[in-house]
Amino acid sequence: MSHLDDIPSTPGKFKMEKSPFIHGRMRWHWQSSLAKFCFWSLIFTGVIFIFFFRSPSSNPIAQDPSRRSLRTYNWGGPVWEKRVRSSARVRSHNGFSVLVTGAAGFVGTHVSAALKKRGDGVLGLDNFNDYYDPSLKRARQALLERSGVFIVEGDINDSALLRKLFEVVAFTHVMHLAAQAGVRYAMENPGSYVHSNIAGFVNLLEVCKSANPQPAIVWASSSSVYGLNSKVPFSERDRTDQPASLYAATKKAGEEIAHSYNHIYGLSLTGLRFFTVYGPWGRPDMAYFFFTRDILKGKSIPIFKAANHGTVARDFTYIDDIVKGCLAALDTAKKSTGSGGKKKGPAQLRVYNLGNTSPVPVTELVSILERLLKVKVKRNFMKLPLNGDVQFTHANISLAQRELGYKPTTDLHAGLKKFVRWYLGFYSDGKKAAE
Repeated sequence: MSHLDDIPSTPGKFKMEKSPFIHGRMRWHWQSSLAKFCFWSLIFTGVIFIFFFRSPSSNPIAQDPSRRSLRTYNWGGPVWEKRVRSSARVRSHNGFSVLVTGAAGFVGTHVSAALKKRGDGVLGLDNFNDYYDPSLKRARQALLERSGVFIVEGDINDSALLRKLFEVVAFTHVMHLAAQAGVRYAMENPGSYVHSNIAGFVNLLEVCKSANPQPAIVWASSSSVYGLNSKVPFSERDRTDQPASLYAATKKAGEEIAHSYNHIYGLSLTGLRFFTVYGPWGRPDMAYFFFTRDILKGKSIPIFKAANHGTVARDFTYIDDIVKGCLAALDTAKKSTGSGGKKKGPAQLRVYNLGNTSPVPVTELVSILERLLKVKVKRNFMKLPLNGDVQFTHANISLAQRELGYKPTTDLHAGLKKFVRWYLGFYSDGKKAAE
């Protein structure tokens, strides 16, 4: 029987014998227990240190890609504020002061450069996440910095940062291009789409509604909202309640959220449904980009066929045409009608298709790349997988033509020729070419 069994369960009713043996034994056990406690405390502390500080890959937050953009960023201070003001300073008569989210992204870089070139004030915001190679985003950042555009490194879910930016600069417009892109990746990491495309959008709108004055907002929706719609070409009046992917569902949710904030708070909102944008500085996860890479490596190219043996086709739209549409949407956006989070009258709410109106089969895309790269392509025909991809996209752009003056001018061959020239100049043996 243990000596602890001699201690009654009711405290205060037991009187310890004054025996030297008992005192000595208790003192020895106490010292022994203390030593063990200290030993295991040190071991436990060491494990905690290793777990949280020496092994980031073991951190559950680091393992969750949907939260990878929540890391701490350094921002604030007089020097930082000076750079923000300088970048956002308007340098043309009647120019805009524009916050461009996702500025280090493909479309964001081109739009930011075009705005800056015509004299608008431009401030970028980007979290530089690793959905695709961040070094390409950093190269775009360097390109913009040479033209005077400062990109703040931060997350659209960071309310404090967004509020600070609006305190430093009274933005007249927001070009919201930050989003988790890609149809197929949604099956691997759905949380990242909710985090960026829904929660991030709501957070941005919350800050914009409380700004005084409220900015007009133009934002990137997607042609993917048409989902399983079989009527072609796709018109803004067509149904969009049958998304084929989670990505499409989040973009459709964004359109409904935009309607709510327009109705309740008087925010001026214009959604742009982009159709398969391509061109220099593009995204490596897009087919034309990784087809080019794989063709140069001698790899076979997967070409999908629909279940009915139909051709998979896309309404490929060159980046310069998309930029023209984005700037036209900004130029025709009316002011928001709210103040301090309160609506004072009806506000503008619009949605436009920005496409090329000429769907091209993916087989033709591969043939054009084959001719431009002067490499014989190995084609591997495969059944279209059930991963959210749709068989075809085709934009009806009559509304954008009428109200924005939008008119695409670049066909796929001309656009791919410019892309291939950029690609070969930017990459050399798989590495970034020296600039």
